[in-house]
Amino acid sequence: MDELFDFKKHRDEMNEKIFKLQNKQINRLFALDTGAYLDGELSKKIKELLGLVSSLVLRCDDCVRYHMIRVVQEGCTDGEIAETLAIGLIVGGTITVSALRNAVDNLSKLREMQSKGQSLEDLL
Repeated sequence: MDELFDFKKHRDEMNEKIFKLQNKQINRLFALDTGAYLDGELSKKIKELLGLVSSLVLRCDDCVRYHMIRVVQEGCTDGEIAETLAIGLIVGGTITVSALRNAVDNLSKLREMQSKGQSLEDLL
């Protein structure tokens, strides 16, 4: 579970450095990304599941970890997450199996934290 907190620490540190660059294009992309996941015609929950499947297909472990945290925070069931991962596996093919393993590992750690009553809000 330390890796989940290490992920948050590294993400926060790097975002701070990125924002210190004060680059309009980078800042706009970050704002666009944040806005894309707000409730709209699709709920945040559905959008995070879409982010998870896209991250799996792209095999971005940091992105998979981020969206896995978010889908758990949004209250997704293991069944909903498993169906989402299955879609990612179908779309991405067997090359995504490694990312799938990491996703399931992260889910296990998040569920363990929940079972111990630990807050997931501190992870992002």
